[in-house]
Amino acid sequence: MAAVRLVLASLFSLALLLAPPAGNGRALAAGNENVGKQIEQIILNGESNIGSLEDDDRLIQVFTYYADRSFKPIWVRDDGLKGKGKVLLEFLENIENHGLREFKYRVDAIRDVVGDNHPRALAELEMLLTSAFIDLARDLTRGRVDPTEVAKSNDIELPREYGSAYLLDGAEQADELKPYLDSLMPQDPRYHRLVDALKKYRAIRAAGGWKPIAGGDVLKPGGKDVRLPMLRELLTTVGDLKPENRPVGEVYDDVTVAAVKRFQERHGLMADGVIGPTTLEQMNVPVEDRIAQLEVNLERRRWLAREPAGFYIFVNLADQELKVMQDEKTIHTARVVVGKTYHKTPVFTENMTYLVMNPYWNVPSSIANKEYLPKLKQDAGYLQRQGIRVLDSAGKEVNPYSVNWNSMSRVPFRLRQDTGDKNALGRVKFMFPNKYNVYIHDTPAKSLFEKDLRVYSHGCIRVENPLDLAEVILKDEGWSRARIDSQIASGERRIVQLKRKIPVYVTYITAFANKDGTVNFRRDIYERDNLLAEELLTGGKFAEADNH
Repeated sequence: MAAVRLVLASLFSLALLLAPPAGNGRALAAGNENVGKQIEQIILNGESNIGSLEDDDRLIQVFTYYADRSFKPIWVRDDGLKGKGKVLLEFLENIENHGLREFKYRVDAIRDVVGDNHPRALAELEMLLTSAFIDLARDLTRGRVDPTEVAKSNDIELPREYGSAYLLDGAEQADELKPYLDSLMPQDPRYHRLVDALKKYRAIRAAGGWKPIAGGDVLKPGGKDVRLPMLRELLTTVGDLKPENRPVGEVYDDVTVAAVKRFQERHGLMADGVIGPTTLEQMNVPVEDRIAQLEVNLERRRWLAREPAGFYIFVNLADQELKVMQDEKTIHTARVVVGKTYHKTPVFTENMTYLVMNPYWNVPSSIANKEYLPKLKQDAGYLQRQGIRVLDSAGKEVNPYSVNWNSMSRVPFRLRQDTGDKNALGRVKFMFPNKYNVYIHDTPAKSLFEKDLRVYSHGCIRVENPLDLAEVILKDEGWSRARIDSQIASGERRIVQLKRKIPVYVTYITAFANKDGTVNFRRDIYERDNLLAEELLTGGKFAEADNH
């Protein structure tokens, strides 16, 4: 590290020799001279601690920026903090509203120096604030952690990364710092609704949270139970039961049933008012865990494209729901079935380019070998009854009864299911080519959509009412609903190329807030929340700098 500092000092000494004289439009503003000289000494002596040990590019950008402005400070002056420095410190002191942690930005170290107006202390404060600002700006624009380091299934293209000099110049040029900081964070209103939700649940924690409800028999409307007073207290705390309407007694009355249904809806459960093990489990999640859930989902929102706009499809795996969006308005919703816990659907974004009506299903080799081969060894006619043909490498059909399946450890043929009602892809599939071979499709297993937890596929996304979705997508492509129905009824396979590419965001969001402020939680079906929470605490792009 000392060698790096020496190289930097040499570079800046050379830069200063080549730079125009200070009198040529580069003089320090009044009230900055003393602290400016100390900043110059800190930089030329290699004494500053900006960024991680390996982040030489960051060091060079920051130090070059200061050298180019004759070491004029951004955040302080000779008599203490400037207005922008105060705004930045206040923002950092409230950074937990965004699910981030003070100590990641060395706020305690900043506080220790504030109030000491010795030029050297002010110069050190300037460097601390600059380091904190760059970390903060990058965290707000792209997230604190790399999503791929949390899970390989997070195939996310992060928003653009801004250089340190660009960020610092933006802060310096801004008339007011707060609007500039606001511009760096996601502009999606869903992000800001989550910030408000986090504040709400922090307030609930500060007020004591809620007490767990004891286990017991399933409670149905009209029943009687000694747990009802405590249950009503919990419902009041989280906002599902208004205090002025709160009943008393041990009878499960209509008002309390309605409140329980609201709770169930907010947690993605069957809203039947019956308090069984699943509803009770969600009621007994501690407020601390709900806060952590909100924090990790704020990070996920920072990973997403900053301003998704126009016509796009948004799939939330944790919610098992699909939405078609047009200019931020939901124009179609549908339940979906997603991958099993051992066939987890990945998180990624791709463009939908075509649909296939009455598709074939080419059975993946993994399914052919693991699921179908054992059945073929027991019954060579199994595939025929499923409408699945056995094809050789030339595409010629093979009689399954002519094959000695018991001698095989893998299927050496291509298996293709005919179009029709038994087809695993149903009557239509929606293609957005990707390396995971994941797509949206119909399914003959309609009953799965009635469940509140729909985790049954091999990774693809099965959609409810697929022809309704096709109608929405093809509306501006020259296809009426009557034409779609006619093509499906014909039984003939047809590929429909889309004139416009449709972005498909496959996401994993376990907490979100509606426009009316209602806070929703979903079960962490793939157990990804804890991994991200841990990474937020221990990881991050500038983790090495956090301990300096």
